[in-house]
Amino acid sequence: MRLEILNTGTELLLGNTVNTHAAWLGRELFQIGLRIARQTTVPDGDAIREAIGESVARADVLIVTGGLGPTSDDLTREIAAEVLGLELLTDEAALRSLEEFFAVRGRPMAEANRKQALVPAGADMLENPHGTAPGIYIPPRLHGHAHGAVFLLPGPPRELYPMFHAEVVPRLRTLAGAAHVPAALELKFTGIGESDFHQGIDARLALVPGLEFGYCASIGEVNLRLIGQPEALTRGRAIALESFAACLVSDDGASLEEVIVRLLAAQRRVLATAESCTGGLIAHRITNVPGASAVFSHGYVTYSNIAKCGLLGVTADALASHGAVSEEVACQMAAGALRVSGADIVVAVTGIAGPDGGTLEKPVGTAWIGLAARDAAAAAFRVFHPRNRHDFKLGVSQAALEAVRRKLMLSC
Repeated sequence: MRLEILNTGTELLLGNTVNTHAAWLGRELFQIGLRIARQTTVPDGDAIREAIGESVARADVLIVTGGLGPTSDDLTREIAAEVLGLELLTDEAALRSLEEFFAVRGRPMAEANRKQALVPAGADMLENPHGTAPGIYIPPRLHGHAHGAVFLLPGPPRELYPMFHAEVVPRLRTLAGAAHVPAALELKFTGIGESDFHQGIDARLALVPGLEFGYCASIGEVNLRLIGQPEALTRGRAIALESFAACLVSDDGASLEEVIVRLLAAQRRVLATAESCTGGLIAHRITNVPGASAVFSHGYVTYSNIAKCGLLGVTADALASHGAVSEEVACQMAAGALRVSGADIVVAVTGIAGPDGGTLEKPVGTAWIGLAARDAAAAAFRVFHPRNRHDFKLGVSQAALEAVRRKLMLSC
């Protein structure tokens, strides 16, 4: 079944609002055996008319998001009815629901809200208990197009997501029939480049019957996506691990920081961080994971040399002799944080984010990562991420967390 998504809203194209619907709908539709054939984003206004006309001519299902509100630029229902040749009528039940929505909140309903009760003749109103904009389902039998069942859904995620599950999924299952739902497996790897990973296994994966595979690379990570029957997934996974088992972070979708929190919890160990160039990003990533409070105690951000000395006990001699970005200082930061925090394991980072501050010996992008633990002396290693400040911080945080993961894996 060919399914298309049309996201409406000028704010999405100006960059004021991030379009999160693309990823969310893709994941949810895959769970019921469907994939998005095309996704389009258009501004409010006449562009919606052209986009709906194109999509219903080629798609079995079109899902439109946004433009169902009460303001003058919310024109999706009007344009959809016009394109499909359907008359707009007031749905009395929907109008009563709108009136009750405002009455319960002790607010008068503006006249503009009345248009949210308009529905193309013969279409179904989709209940929206989380807002004032009901959705609309227009079956293909209502209009003259050979294909094109149309769903009109509100734009805000808090309204769209519940409506999708309650109202859209059951109808999609009926439209699709007993569609086969493929299995999927995502393996996350770190510590290897995309090109090396691709060259290492691509030809062998292509020989597995019924296996669809692809790659997605981000800073410090390569994800391998496998789609197919369970037997094909098992063979694909085995091929990847034959070459890159040491680089595997997870095969259940868990992030690097989620895996680290799991390992710390299993080993009943506590982590602390000492950060300079990453400015607290490592601690931020760890504390984004539910359950981190049981395994994370301290996050020191010692951006200045004074802070490194005063909080972590880095010596003035080490700073004078080797500089803040050095193996010696990274080791002292890690050892000092281990001592003052009482944690079981500490990772420390110090580096040059740029764009200024580099030298021939220590160019911009240089960082040292120190690791200290109760069962091992502090040690450090150098990494090089010559990127913009944001990507440099992300790359260094990824390398630091991977060092923690490998240290914890040795204890398993």
